[in-house]
Amino acid sequence: MGAPHRPVSPLIEPDVAGRVLRAALRSGAAFAEVFAEDERSMAAALDEGGVEEVTSGRDRGAGVRVVAGGTTGFAHTADLSERGLLAAARVAAEVAGSSSGPVAAVRRGPEATPRRFERAPAGVDPEHTQKAAKVALLAAAADAAYAVSGSISQVLARYGDNRRRILVANSDGVLVEDEQVRTVFSVACIATRDGETASGNQGIGHSGGFELFDGHGVAALAREAARQAVAKLGATPAPSGSLPVVFGGGGGGVLLHEACGHGLEADLVARGASVFADRRGSRVASPLLTLADDATLARGWGSFAIDDEGLPARRTVLIQDGVLSDYLYDRLRARRDGRARSANGRRESYQHLPLVRMSNVVADAGRSSRDDIIAGTGRGVYVVQLDAGEVNTATGDFVFGITEAYAIERGRITRPLREGSVVGNSLEVLRRIDAVGDDVGIGAPATCDKDAQRVPVGDAVPTLRVASMTISGTVR
Repeated sequence: MGAPHRPVSPLIEPDVAGRVLRAALRSGAAFAEVFAEDERSMAAALDEGGVEEVTSGRDRGAGVRVVAGGTTGFAHTADLSERGLLAAARVAAEVAGSSSGPVAAVRRGPEATPRRFERAPAGVDPEHTQKAAKVALLAAAADAAYAVSGSISQVLARYGDNRRRILVANSDGVLVEDEQVRTVFSVACIATRDGETASGNQGIGHSGGFELFDGHGVAALAREAARQAVAKLGATPAPSGSLPVVFGGGGGGVLLHEACGHGLEADLVARGASVFADRRGSRVASPLLTLADDATLARGWGSFAIDDEGLPARRTVLIQDGVLSDYLYDRLRARRDGRARSANGRRESYQHLPLVRMSNVVADAGRSSRDDIIAGTGRGVYVVQLDAGEVNTATGDFVFGITEAYAIERGRITRPLREGSVVGNSLEVLRRIDAVGDDVGIGAPATCDKDAQRVPVGDAVPTLRVASMTISGTVR
């Protein structure tokens, strides 16, 4: 049962927002926007059996964006008073006013009262949870990990929670608010034996509060991280060459996010920096694959009620049965291209302009069971976790590290493999998907980097088999 709604004052009063927007538009600009933010966070970490640090922070401010012709002016301030906001509006308008391009008529100002969104209210408010309870989770995780094996030489456990309130007001008549709460926990273990070391990592997180731990025990999470580290001590080299690769439920999220999702962001498409440019309506993947960006995913790490331009969250189907159906858009890019807005304008903070960004990458479940997919793979690699890597969105070429994988031999998962890499091309790999599981796994919470901005993203992906991928193994 959710916590009772807490009445709060708007970050900016509606009449103040209206005056700031009117000041920003005095030079005849086409569009003006105020984005206000109040963010609070708390984090705790444990290393070597003792609490290493407990930190908390708060950041408040607003950014003002003004668009005139082809020029965007932007200014931000930590002063949320009317005086501070008007000063930022004047600076942004002055920059935008340098444009000599055409401007469009302003339709109207903000509505009289803000609409307030809160898609996933915190069931147990982290701000009302004692720090001692949060620190106790770290100690419980460490104890559980060390108990798995005498080979565990180091455990690092981290806890974090974040509350972000935002307000968006613009000259299209939008005045909306949202409150986003996220809670996360992770465990990293180092195992050592006979001079050899190996690592294991596990993490959980959701858009919500401390109730995260009602359904996820940190001790079980820590034991899994420790088990992974110990298993990798006896790992054999990953094979090198081309062979089938099965990504376990949730394990293919990084692949689809990096190798596919970024190339479907409309700003990259418009710059000719995407292998998916000019392919709408064309088959780009196996007919078994339906892929979407879904900010409405229940408790998803990348979920929100409104994006950072004030548009309600939605599910946008990008690839339907293998056919490219759409791209991801922010407000202004959609307006320029005459496309429906997909609510993918996101920014790291009030100090940044919004960019076209993913939220949660979601692949629809198929009809094959995980066990049948593995049994039908005579020889290959079973990937549990991928690490970050590199992708050239213009060509689709990528390389990603493998952090946990096992050999598939005669249709069975057998020995653990040392860390290696998967190498390939986005279009080739998407077309080679020949099995999709009926399971859907949630990947670990992550942050995505783009143009020096980081935002939370998630994924929900079933077991996938790629008929042939290049594996770059390790030897030592």
